[in-house]
Amino acid sequence: MTSCPKQIVHYMHEYLDGEIENDAKEELKFHIETCEDCKRHYLELKKTIALVQSASHIAAPAGFTARVMALLPRETKKFGVERWLRNHPFFTAAALFLLLMGGGFFSMLEQADNHFAFTKNSELKVENETVIVPAGAVIEEDIVVKNGDIRIEGEVDGNVTVINGERYMAAAGSVTGEIEEIDRVFGRLWFEIKSLFK
Repeated sequence: MTSCPKQIVHYMHEYLDGEIENDAKEELKFHIETCEDCKRHYLELKKTIALVQSASHIAAPAGFTARVMALLPRETKKFGVERWLRNHPFFTAAALFLLLMGGGFFSMLEQADNHFAFTKNSELKVENETVIVPAGAVIEEDIVVKNGDIRIEGEVDGNVTVINGERYMAAAGSVTGEIEEIDRVFGRLWFEIKSLFK
């Protein structure tokens, strides 16, 4: 077969595919009858095609795929998260951006608001970062105290908000509005947002 023309093998494939022309078919038949190597090669090709065609109706048993998948080792959570991050780069970048900006914002909020501040009113007294509503005084507005305490001995006609501090009520003291103590970063953030929209 090594000395046979290459076109003979080509003709064999064309014949088995059903695409051979009559002239080439006659040449192939004559050559196969005279060359034992090519005849053997042709029969092996024919057997191979018959085997492949007979195997085309074979199907895997029911549930085969599910059983094989069940036998495979489970993917660790780490790889699942990594794949999700690779497949969703926009969301990954957005989440990273929000995380960094949020951390920077909270850091800035902490640094900027570490000083003692309170609502200015001439009737309020201040002693060592404690705002005092004196007995007999009536404050007719909301009071906000940041990074300090408030002691209410008089009367407040409004809301009292204490950020990073504590409130103390005397027996005679009263508040007609809400009293709110904020000491967590998220509580402070919510208070700042509410104040912004008021």
